[in-house]
Amino acid sequence: MTYNHLTISELSFIQNFWNQGVKAYIVAKTLKRSAETIYPVFRFLYAGNSISEYYENYRANKSRSGRKPIVLPNDELEYIKEKVSLGWTPDTIIGRNEKHISCSMRMLYRIFKCSKDLDVTSLPMKGKRHPNGYVERRGKAGRLGRTLLKRHQDYPNYHNEFGHLEADTIQGKNHHGAVMTLVEWKSKAVIILNTRHKTDKAIFEKLDALLSVTPKGLFKSITFDNGKEFSKWKD
Repeated sequence: MTYNHLTISELSFIQNFWNQGVKAYIVAKTLKRSAETIYPVFRFLYAGNSISEYYENYRANKSRSGRKPIVLPNDELEYIKEKVSLGWTPDTIIGRNEKHISCSMRMLYRIFKCSKDLDVTSLPMKGKRHPNGYVERRGKAGRLGRTLLKRHQDYPNYHNEFGHLEADTIQGKNHHGAVMTLVEWKSKAVIILNTRHKTDKAIFEKLDALLSVTPKGLFKSITFDNGKEFSKWKD
């Protein structure tokens, strides 16, 4: 349950009511607040203090609340800078787990954006999800198969075990050529297949060729988006 702190306007009303001798429970009903919220202010005023002092105390206590910022050790910072210089992203650094990092992937992105030790502009996408001016123009095929909820029901250890691929396609400049990327979720290892064309037939043929030469059971699942080029996945 979220607690809304008293505003300056409400504190002014409380002081005026207190000066007029209005009871605290009546003030609570008038302001539509809990009586437990009003009584501490009344007790503070009865002790000979002013409402401005109450507000300053509140601000001082507020500044000490909340989670303390995460400060990464120097060895972890140096490791992160080294990998970023090689083109790694925070999710790759955390996912590969070559070295223990004292925060999650999302927190590492926040540290890049807020910390002076790590520069967000050094990331491949400068901390952005898409480049400037990006507009999704590619047609969609609607929902082609199961939802992500169904995937997690079928594979409850999806985030902790090896063998789950996430597939996507990349179109070449001026629509010349295309490749399909298969990213293993846990290790962030990438398989790149030159499909030449961004069609469902080309995608299916390359994927079938890959799976025919890999050990059975190595890959447990492949997650596609709703692009039309993946419409033959059921085959």
